[in-house]
Amino acid sequence: MSLFSKLNQIKDLKEQAKNLQSQLAQESVTAEKCGVTLVMDGNQKITKLDISEEYLAPEKKEQLENLLIDLHDEAIKKVQRLMAEKMKASGGFNLPGMS
Repeated sequence: MSLFSKLNQIKDLKEQAKNLQSQLAQESVTAEKCGVTLVMDGNQKITKLDISEEYLAPEKKEQLENLLIDLHDEAIKKVQRLMAEKMKASGGFNLPGMS
């Protein structure tokens, strides 16, 4: 395989990644638990966080922190599944030398 051919494959791969990233930005996942809702887009950016007033009391601080960590982890897993589905639906990434 020539260097020019490999460069073209890398360029195509970058374009596929950019398209996937753009598609994922339009998607969102929601994780909810105990009156707290976290919404994350497909690029793993938190776009909304809704916290029930009951967790705004100082004595609930630790419970809220743990809840946010759990929700963040859950949302990341959902985004990873979404990303895998999108990649599979688009035929996956055609990595040079991997086919």
